[in-house]
Amino acid sequence: MNPSVEDAYRACREIARREAKNFYYSFVALPRAKRDAICAVYAFMRHADDLSDDESLPIAERRDRMAAWIDAWHHASQGEPTADPVFIALADAQARFQISSQLLDQLVQGTAMDLHRDQPDSVHPLQYDTYETFDDLYRYCYLVASVVGLVCIRIFGYTDPGAEKLAEETGIAFQLTNILRDVREDLERGRVYLPLEDLESHSVSIQDLSKLAQGKGHLTLNPRELLEMEAKRAEHYYESGRALLPLISADARPALWVLISIYHCLLKEIERHNYEVFAKRVQVSTAKKLSILACGMAQSFFNRIRGS
Repeated sequence: MNPSVEDAYRACREIARREAKNFYYSFVALPRAKRDAICAVYAFMRHADDLSDDESLPIAERRDRMAAWIDAWHHASQGEPTADPVFIALADAQARFQISSQLLDQLVQGTAMDLHRDQPDSVHPLQYDTYETFDDLYRYCYLVASVVGLVCIRIFGYTDPGAEKLAEETGIAFQLTNILRDVREDLERGRVYLPLEDLESHSVSIQDLSKLAQGKGHLTLNPRELLEMEAKRAEHYYESGRALLPLISADARPALWVLISIYHCLLKEIERHNYEVFAKRVQVSTAKKLSILACGMAQSFFNRIRGS
């Protein structure tokens, strides 16, 4: 017997509660129907990420599994029976909030990008997956983060078409923040998301970054200024997030404010640590996240009072 829609949403809520970290704090501030839809989208993305990042499997097998899973989703989204609770919940959310199939396909395309790029191998163990220019990186960030924003604002609700470009750029801010936080972990996985043109302009090599990731040496002026430049880029795109807030439906605005605030706080923590992202993973404390959430929940409560 296939799960009911309510059971399917319940399963997605549990996945989001367990895995979503920064995102989940913003979900809590949403009205129930919108929260359920966001959790369904998150659970869908989470499964795609897990398929893409399962390093216990060869790249070719991951590609095959991803293709089979996407095919199964396409059948489910067209009304064919499925026992997958994520597909059931997402199909309901897609219909309820008019989320295009193209956007959902782009979500998967973003998570699967690394499966279709050249990978380091045993013959060339020092080969890294790189991006030549910021324009190249922007395209990657668009697929893995901006598309998420474009899906989310359809659930949040908006009428001004200008919200779409602002949501795109807010996603860029989030992903640049993730890239700064995860420089060391990405290097360990053979990935360098800092554009090569930026490394060159700061006289920093991938080998310099690799040594820092291995704990060999200290962060010196050139790599620190490289990271600072990327942080300033992210700050620029956070301006779009602030401009986006008033364009979103009032009942979803507190949730978006919570999400932007937590991510921006993470960037500020990286700056406060003077870009020492190689020695340890910089995080926003749970206490700080809960403080931000409390402000968002209070705003959500006042919005409901005013609307009643």
